[in-house]
Amino acid sequence: MTVTSPRREVRAAAAGVAVTFGLNGVAVATWFARVPAARDALGLSAGALGLLLLSISAGAFLAMLTAGEVTHRLGARRTVCVSAVVVSAGLGVAGAGIGAFPSVALTAIGIFVLGYGSGTCDVAMNVEAAEVERALGKTVMPRFHAMWSLGTVAAAGLTSLVAWAVLPVTTHLVLVAVVVAVGSLLAARTYRFGGDAEHGRGSGVMAAWREPRTLLVGMLVLVLAFTEGTANDWVALAFIDGHSFDPAMGAAVFGVFVTTMTFGRIFGTIALDRWGRVPVLVITMLLAAAGVGLAVFGGSPVVAVAGVAVWGLGTALGFPVGMSAAADDPARAAARVSVVAVIGYTAFLAGPPVVGFLGDEVGVLRALLVVPLLLLPALALVPALRPPESR
Repeated sequence: MTVTSPRREVRAAAAGVAVTFGLNGVAVATWFARVPAARDALGLSAGALGLLLLSISAGAFLAMLTAGEVTHRLGARRTVCVSAVVVSAGLGVAGAGIGAFPSVALTAIGIFVLGYGSGTCDVAMNVEAAEVERALGKTVMPRFHAMWSLGTVAAAGLTSLVAWAVLPVTTHLVLVAVVVAVGSLLAARTYRFGGDAEHGRGSGVMAAWREPRTLLVGMLVLVLAFTEGTANDWVALAFIDGHSFDPAMGAAVFGVFVTTMTFGRIFGTIALDRWGRVPVLVITMLLAAAGVGLAVFGGSPVVAVAGVAVWGLGTALGFPVGMSAAADDPARAAARVSVVAVIGYTAFLAGPPVVGFLGDEVGVLRALLVVPLLLLPALALVPALRPPESR
Protein backbone atom coordinates (compact mmCIF):
# COMPACT_ATOMS: atom_id res chain seq x y z
CA MET A 1 0.00 0.00 0.00
CA THR A 2 1.51 3.32 -1.05
CA VAL A 3 1.11 6.11 1.46
CA THR A 4 1.29 9.76 0.48
CA SER A 5 2.90 11.90 3.14
CA PRO A 6 4.06 15.50 3.49
CA ARG A 7 7.73 16.00 2.70
CA ARG A 8 8.57 16.72 6.32
CA GLU A 9 7.06 13.45 7.48
CA VAL A 10 9.00 11.54 4.85
CA ARG A 11 12.23 13.13 6.00
CA ALA A 12 11.36 12.38 9.62
CA ALA A 13 10.78 8.75 8.66
CA ALA A 14 14.14 8.73 6.84
CA ALA A 15 15.86 10.04 9.97
CA GLY A 16 14.10 7.41 12.09
CA VAL A 17 15.19 4.61 9.75
CA ALA A 18 18.77 5.91 9.81
CA VAL A 19 18.78 5.87 13.62
CA THR A 20 17.38 2.33 13.63
CA PHE A 21 20.13 1.13 11.29
CA GLY A 22 22.80 2.83 13.38
CA LEU A 23 21.57 1.43 16.70
CA ASN A 24 21.27 -2.06 15.25
CA GLY A 25 24.91 -1.80 14.22
CA VAL A 26 25.85 -0.54 17.69
CA ALA A 27 24.17 -3.50 19.39
CA VAL A 28 25.79 -6.19 17.23
CA ALA A 29 29.23 -4.57 17.18
CA THR A 30 29.20 -4.07 20.95
CA TRP A 31 28.90 -7.82 21.41
CA PHE A 32 31.64 -8.62 18.89
CA ALA A 33 33.93 -6.05 20.46
CA ARG A 34 33.46 -7.86 23.78
CA VAL A 35 34.19 -11.35 22.42
CA PRO A 36 37.78 -11.32 23.79
CA ALA A 37 36.42 -10.46 27.24
CA ALA A 38 33.89 -13.30 26.94
CA ARG A 39 36.64 -15.75 25.98
CA ASP A 40 38.77 -14.76 28.97
CA ALA A 41 35.90 -14.64 31.47
CA LEU A 42 34.55 -18.04 30.46
CA GLY A 43 37.94 -19.67 29.87
CA LEU A 44 37.15 -20.80 26.32
CA SER A 45 39.49 -22.37 23.81
CA ALA A 46 39.39 -21.17 20.20
CA GLY A 47 37.20 -24.12 19.22
CA ALA A 48 34.79 -23.60 22.10
CA LEU A 49 34.57 -19.89 21.31
CA GLY A 50 33.75 -20.72 17.69
CA LEU A 51 30.89 -22.94 18.85
CA LEU A 52 29.61 -20.20 21.14
CA LEU A 53 29.64 -17.71 18.26
CA LEU A 54 27.43 -20.03 16.23
CA SER A 55 24.62 -19.07 18.61
CA ILE A 56 24.31 -15.54 17.29
CA SER A 57 24.51 -16.78 13.69
CA ALA A 58 21.81 -19.37 14.36
CA GLY A 59 19.56 -16.72 15.90
CA ALA A 60 20.02 -14.39 12.95
CA PHE A 61 19.41 -17.16 10.43
CA LEU A 62 16.21 -18.26 12.18
CA ALA A 63 15.09 -14.63 12.19
CA MET A 64 15.51 -14.42 8.43
CA LEU A 65 13.18 -17.39 8.01
CA THR A 66 10.42 -15.81 10.09
CA ALA A 67 10.93 -12.04 9.80
CA GLY A 68 8.88 -11.67 6.62
CA GLU A 69 5.83 -13.20 8.27
CA VAL A 70 6.37 -11.22 11.48
CA THR A 71 6.73 -7.92 9.59
CA HIS A 72 3.66 -8.74 7.51
CA ARG A 73 1.58 -9.46 10.62
CA LEU A 74 2.81 -6.63 12.84
CA GLY A 75 3.90 -3.98 10.35
CA ALA A 76 7.42 -2.55 10.17
CA ARG A 77 6.91 -0.08 13.04
CA ARG A 78 5.72 -2.64 15.57
CA THR A 79 8.26 -5.20 14.38
CA VAL A 80 11.13 -2.76 14.95
CA CYS A 81 9.78 -1.92 18.42
CA VAL A 82 9.46 -5.56 19.45
CA SER A 83 12.75 -6.65 17.91
CA ALA A 84 14.62 -3.74 19.53
CA VAL A 85 13.42 -4.92 22.94
CA VAL A 86 14.49 -8.47 22.03
CA VAL A 87 17.93 -7.23 20.93
CA SER A 88 18.37 -5.32 24.17
CA ALA A 89 17.24 -8.28 26.28
CA GLY A 90 19.71 -10.55 24.50
CA LEU A 91 22.56 -8.08 24.99
CA GLY A 92 21.73 -7.79 28.70
CA VAL A 93 21.53 -11.56 29.20
CA ALA A 94 24.85 -12.01 27.37
CA GLY A 95 26.40 -9.40 29.66
CA ALA A 96 25.13 -11.26 32.70
CA GLY A 97 26.50 -14.53 31.33
CA ILE A 98 29.95 -13.01 30.91
CA GLY A 99 30.23 -11.04 34.13
CA ALA A 100 27.53 -11.18 36.80
CA PHE A 101 26.71 -14.89 36.46
CA PRO A 102 29.51 -16.44 34.39
CA SER A 103 27.96 -19.19 32.27
CA VAL A 104 28.56 -20.40 28.73
CA ALA A 105 24.94 -21.52 28.45
CA LEU A 106 23.56 -18.16 29.63
CA THR A 107 25.85 -16.28 27.25
CA ALA A 108 24.83 -18.54 24.36
CA ILE A 109 21.15 -17.90 25.08
CA GLY A 110 21.77 -14.17 25.25
CA ILE A 111 23.57 -13.91 21.91
CA PHE A 112 21.04 -16.25 20.25
CA VAL A 113 18.29 -13.84 21.32
CA LEU A 114 20.45 -10.90 20.19
CA GLY A 115 20.91 -12.52 16.77
CA TYR A 116 17.21 -13.25 16.39
CA GLY A 117 16.16 -9.72 17.35
CA SER A 118 18.79 -8.10 15.14
CA GLY A 119 17.87 -10.26 12.14
CA THR A 120 14.16 -9.54 12.53
CA CYS A 121 14.84 -5.82 12.87
CA ASP A 122 17.04 -6.02 9.77
CA VAL A 123 14.14 -7.12 7.55
CA ALA A 124 11.62 -4.67 9.03
CA MET A 125 13.88 -1.63 8.80
CA ASN A 126 14.82 -2.50 5.21
CA VAL A 127 11.11 -2.68 4.31
CA GLU A 128 10.52 0.78 5.80
CA ALA A 129 13.72 2.08 4.19
CA ALA A 130 12.57 0.94 0.75
CA GLU A 131 9.25 2.77 1.20
CA VAL A 132 11.07 5.93 2.30
CA GLU A 133 13.33 5.65 -0.75
CA ARG A 134 10.29 5.32 -3.00
CA ALA A 135 8.57 8.33 -1.40
CA LEU A 136 11.68 10.51 -1.72
CA GLY A 137 12.08 9.54 -5.36
CA LYS A 138 15.85 9.09 -5.08
CA THR A 139 18.25 6.38 -3.96
CA VAL A 140 18.97 6.48 -0.24
CA MET A 141 19.13 2.80 0.78
CA PRO A 142 22.96 2.62 0.69
CA ARG A 143 23.12 5.58 3.06
CA PHE A 144 20.98 3.72 5.59
CA HIS A 145 23.40 0.80 5.37
CA ALA A 146 26.26 3.28 5.81
CA MET A 147 24.62 4.26 9.10
CA TRP A 148 24.83 0.61 10.18
CA SER A 149 28.56 0.67 9.39
CA LEU A 150 29.01 3.94 11.29
CA GLY A 151 27.18 2.36 14.23
CA THR A 152 29.68 -0.48 14.30
CA VAL A 153 32.59 1.96 14.20
CA ALA A 154 31.07 3.98 17.05
CA ALA A 155 30.55 0.83 19.11
CA ALA A 156 34.16 -0.26 18.57
CA GLY A 157 35.44 3.15 19.67
CA LEU A 158 33.18 3.23 22.72
CA THR A 159 34.25 -0.27 23.71
CA SER A 160 37.89 0.79 23.59
CA LEU A 161 37.15 3.65 25.97
CA VAL A 162 35.10 1.43 28.25
CA ALA A 163 37.84 -1.20 28.38
CA TRP A 164 40.40 1.51 29.15
CA ALA A 165 38.17 2.74 32.00
CA VAL A 166 37.85 -0.86 33.28
CA LEU A 167 34.06 -0.70 33.32
CA PRO A 168 32.60 -4.17 34.02
CA VAL A 169 31.40 -5.99 30.91
CA THR A 170 27.94 -6.55 32.37
CA THR A 171 27.50 -2.85 33.10
CA HIS A 172 28.71 -1.92 29.63
CA LEU A 173 26.37 -4.28 27.79
CA VAL A 174 23.35 -3.39 29.94
CA LEU A 175 23.89 0.34 29.39
CA VAL A 176 24.18 -0.16 25.62
CA ALA A 177 21.06 -2.34 25.71
CA VAL A 178 19.05 0.44 27.36
CA VAL A 179 20.26 3.04 24.85
CA VAL A 180 19.44 0.74 21.91
CA ALA A 181 15.96 -0.04 23.23
CA VAL A 182 14.98 3.55 24.04
CA GLY A 183 16.54 4.99 20.88
CA SER A 184 14.92 2.41 18.61
CA LEU A 185 11.48 2.86 20.17
CA LEU A 186 11.69 6.63 19.70
CA ALA A 187 12.98 6.25 16.13
CA ALA A 188 10.15 3.86 15.20
CA ARG A 189 7.59 6.52 16.13
CA THR A 190 8.59 8.41 12.97
CA TYR A 191 7.82 5.46 10.66
CA ARG A 192 5.09 6.32 8.18
CA PHE A 193 4.94 3.57 5.59
CA GLY A 194 5.33 0.11 7.10
CA GLY A 195 3.46 0.92 10.25
CA ASP A 196 0.30 -1.04 9.61
CA ALA A 197 -0.07 -4.79 9.56
CA GLU A 198 -1.58 -6.44 6.51
CA HIS A 199 -4.77 -8.36 7.22
CA GLY A 200 -6.89 -10.68 5.16
CA ARG A 201 -4.13 -12.38 3.16
CA GLY A 202 -0.95 -14.31 3.74
CA SER A 203 2.51 -12.78 3.81
CA GLY A 204 3.49 -14.47 0.55
CA VAL A 205 6.84 -15.71 1.88
CA MET A 206 6.36 -19.21 0.47
CA ALA A 207 5.27 -17.78 -2.88
CA ALA A 208 8.35 -15.52 -2.92
CA TRP A 209 10.57 -18.62 -2.75
CA ARG A 210 9.11 -19.65 -6.12
CA GLU A 211 9.71 -16.32 -7.89
CA PRO A 212 12.63 -16.45 -10.35
CA ARG A 213 13.50 -12.76 -10.00
CA THR A 214 13.52 -12.91 -6.19
CA LEU A 215 15.80 -15.97 -6.25
CA LEU A 216 18.14 -14.34 -8.78
CA VAL A 217 18.39 -11.19 -6.65
CA GLY A 218 19.02 -13.41 -3.63
CA MET A 219 21.84 -15.27 -5.38
CA LEU A 220 23.45 -11.97 -6.39
CA VAL A 221 23.17 -10.68 -2.82
CA LEU A 222 24.74 -13.96 -1.64
CA VAL A 223 27.83 -13.34 -3.77
CA LEU A 224 28.02 -9.68 -2.76
CA ALA A 225 27.62 -10.54 0.93
CA PHE A 226 30.40 -13.11 0.54
CA THR A 227 32.57 -10.39 -1.02
CA GLU A 228 31.96 -8.08 1.93
CA GLY A 229 32.11 -10.76 4.62
CA THR A 230 35.40 -12.19 3.36
CA ALA A 231 37.07 -8.82 3.85
CA ASN A 232 35.53 -8.39 7.30
CA ASP A 233 36.72 -11.81 8.45
CA TRP A 234 40.05 -12.31 6.70
CA VAL A 235 41.68 -9.20 5.23
CA ALA A 236 43.63 -8.25 8.38
CA LEU A 237 44.96 -11.78 8.85
CA ALA A 238 45.72 -12.10 5.13
CA PHE A 239 47.96 -9.03 5.22
CA ILE A 240 49.66 -10.17 8.43
CA ASP A 241 50.44 -13.62 7.02
CA GLY A 242 50.83 -12.80 3.33
CA HIS A 243 52.41 -9.34 3.32
CA SER A 244 54.22 -9.55 6.69
CA PHE A 245 52.25 -6.69 8.24
CA ASP A 246 52.28 -6.43 12.03
CA PRO A 247 48.93 -6.83 13.87
CA ALA A 248 48.40 -3.08 14.24
CA MET A 249 48.93 -2.51 10.51
CA GLY A 250 46.68 -5.48 9.72
CA ALA A 251 43.91 -3.86 11.74
CA ALA A 252 44.56 -0.58 9.90
CA VAL A 253 44.10 -2.36 6.56
CA PHE A 254 40.69 -3.56 7.71
CA GLY A 255 39.94 0.05 8.67
CA VAL A 256 40.78 1.11 5.11
CA PHE A 257 38.23 -1.39 3.77
CA VAL A 258 35.47 -0.23 6.14
CA THR A 259 36.19 3.44 5.44
CA THR A 260 36.01 3.19 1.64
CA MET A 261 32.94 0.95 1.83
CA THR A 262 31.15 3.50 4.03
CA PHE A 263 32.24 6.32 1.69
CA GLY A 264 30.84 4.37 -1.26
CA ARG A 265 27.51 3.85 0.47
CA ILE A 266 27.15 7.52 1.28
CA PHE A 267 28.11 8.94 -2.12
CA GLY A 268 27.33 6.02 -4.43
CA THR A 269 23.66 6.99 -4.34
CA ILE A 270 24.51 9.84 -6.74
CA ALA A 271 25.76 7.36 -9.34
CA LEU A 272 22.74 5.10 -8.83
CA ASP A 273 20.30 7.96 -9.43
CA ARG A 274 22.18 9.10 -12.51
CA TRP A 275 22.93 5.81 -14.26
CA GLY A 276 20.72 3.20 -12.62
CA ARG A 277 21.31 -0.02 -10.75
CA VAL A 278 22.56 -2.30 -13.51
CA PRO A 279 25.49 -0.30 -14.97
CA VAL A 280 26.60 0.93 -11.55
CA LEU A 281 26.57 -2.57 -10.04
CA VAL A 282 28.50 -3.98 -13.01
CA ILE A 283 31.20 -1.32 -12.57
CA THR A 284 31.41 -1.70 -8.79
CA MET A 285 31.61 -5.50 -8.98
CA LEU A 286 34.45 -5.21 -11.48
CA LEU A 287 36.15 -2.73 -9.14
CA ALA A 288 35.82 -5.19 -6.26
CA ALA A 289 37.29 -8.02 -8.32
CA ALA A 290 40.19 -5.81 -9.46
CA GLY A 291 40.76 -4.63 -5.89
CA VAL A 292 41.12 -8.18 -4.61
CA GLY A 293 43.61 -8.89 -7.39
CA LEU A 294 45.69 -5.88 -6.37
CA ALA A 295 45.47 -6.83 -2.70
CA VAL A 296 46.81 -10.32 -3.43
CA PHE A 297 49.34 -9.61 -6.18
CA GLY A 298 50.30 -6.02 -5.35
CA GLY A 299 54.03 -5.64 -5.80
CA SER A 300 54.34 -3.30 -2.83
CA PRO A 301 52.45 -2.71 0.43
CA VAL A 302 51.12 0.59 -0.94
CA VAL A 303 49.62 -1.09 -4.01
CA ALA A 304 48.17 -3.93 -1.93
CA VAL A 305 46.50 -1.53 0.50
CA ALA A 306 45.20 0.53 -2.42
CA GLY A 307 43.66 -2.71 -3.69
CA VAL A 308 41.81 -3.11 -0.39
CA ALA A 309 40.52 0.46 -0.73
CA VAL A 310 39.19 -0.33 -4.22
CA TRP A 311 37.72 -3.58 -2.89
CA GLY A 312 35.80 -1.67 -0.22
CA LEU A 313 34.54 0.88 -2.72
CA GLY A 314 33.42 -1.86 -5.09
CA THR A 315 31.60 -3.73 -2.33
CA ALA A 316 29.69 -0.74 -1.00
CA LEU A 317 26.47 -0.80 -3.01
CA GLY A 318 25.74 -4.47 -3.64
CA PHE A 319 23.91 -5.51 -0.48
CA PRO A 320 21.75 -2.37 -0.05
CA VAL A 321 20.83 -2.25 -3.76
CA GLY A 322 19.78 -5.90 -3.53
CA MET A 323 17.47 -5.03 -0.64
CA SER A 324 15.98 -2.15 -2.63
CA ALA A 325 15.37 -4.47 -5.58
CA ALA A 326 13.68 -7.05 -3.35
CA ALA A 327 11.32 -4.35 -2.04
CA ASP A 328 10.36 -2.85 -5.43
CA ASP A 329 6.73 -3.95 -4.99
CA PRO A 330 5.45 -2.49 -1.68
CA ALA A 331 2.72 -5.13 -1.36
CA ARG A 332 5.27 -7.98 -1.41
CA ALA A 333 8.25 -6.20 0.13
CA ALA A 334 8.36 -7.99 3.49
CA ALA A 335 8.20 -11.45 1.95
CA ARG A 336 10.78 -10.76 -0.74
CA VAL A 337 13.21 -8.94 1.55
CA SER A 338 12.97 -11.88 3.94
CA VAL A 339 13.77 -14.41 1.20
CA VAL A 340 16.66 -12.37 -0.22
CA ALA A 341 18.02 -11.85 3.30
CA VAL A 342 17.94 -15.59 4.04
CA ILE A 343 19.85 -16.37 0.84
CA GLY A 344 22.28 -13.47 1.30
CA TYR A 345 23.05 -14.10 4.96
CA THR A 346 24.03 -17.67 4.13
CA ALA A 347 27.29 -16.13 2.95
CA PHE A 348 28.07 -14.93 6.46
CA LEU A 349 27.59 -18.51 7.74
CA ALA A 350 29.41 -20.38 4.96
CA GLY A 351 32.01 -17.77 4.00
CA PRO A 352 34.44 -18.01 6.95
CA PRO A 353 34.93 -21.80 6.79
CA VAL A 354 35.21 -21.79 2.96
CA VAL A 355 38.02 -19.23 3.01
CA GLY A 356 39.56 -20.94 6.03
CA PHE A 357 39.75 -24.33 4.33
CA LEU A 358 41.23 -22.74 1.21
CA GLY A 359 43.68 -20.87 3.41
CA ASP A 360 44.93 -24.14 4.87
CA GLU A 361 45.85 -25.24 1.36
CA VAL A 362 47.16 -22.10 -0.36
CA GLY A 363 47.51 -19.51 2.41
CA VAL A 364 44.92 -16.98 3.53
CA LEU A 365 46.11 -14.26 1.12
CA ARG A 366 45.76 -16.45 -1.98
CA ALA A 367 42.45 -17.81 -0.66
CA LEU A 368 40.99 -14.30 -1.13
CA LEU A 369 41.02 -14.96 -4.87
CA VAL A 370 37.83 -16.98 -4.43
CA VAL A 371 36.07 -13.58 -4.32
CA PRO A 372 36.68 -12.57 -7.98
CA LEU A 373 36.09 -16.18 -9.02
CA LEU A 374 32.53 -15.77 -7.73
CA LEU A 375 32.05 -12.10 -8.64
CA LEU A 376 32.78 -12.35 -12.34
CA PRO A 377 30.20 -15.08 -13.17
CA ALA A 378 27.70 -13.27 -10.92
CA LEU A 379 27.73 -10.31 -13.33
CA ALA A 380 25.19 -12.31 -15.35
CA LEU A 381 22.72 -11.91 -12.46
CA VAL A 382 22.86 -8.10 -12.34
CA PRO A 383 20.01 -7.49 -14.86
CA ALA A 384 17.62 -9.05 -12.32
CA LEU A 385 18.00 -5.84 -10.29
CA ARG A 386 15.96 -3.84 -12.80
CA PRO A 387 12.59 -2.77 -11.39
CA PRO A 388 9.86 -5.08 -12.77
CA GLU A 389 8.09 -2.26 -14.62
CA SER A 390 11.26 -1.44 -16.60
CA ARG A 391 12.06 -5.02 -17.55
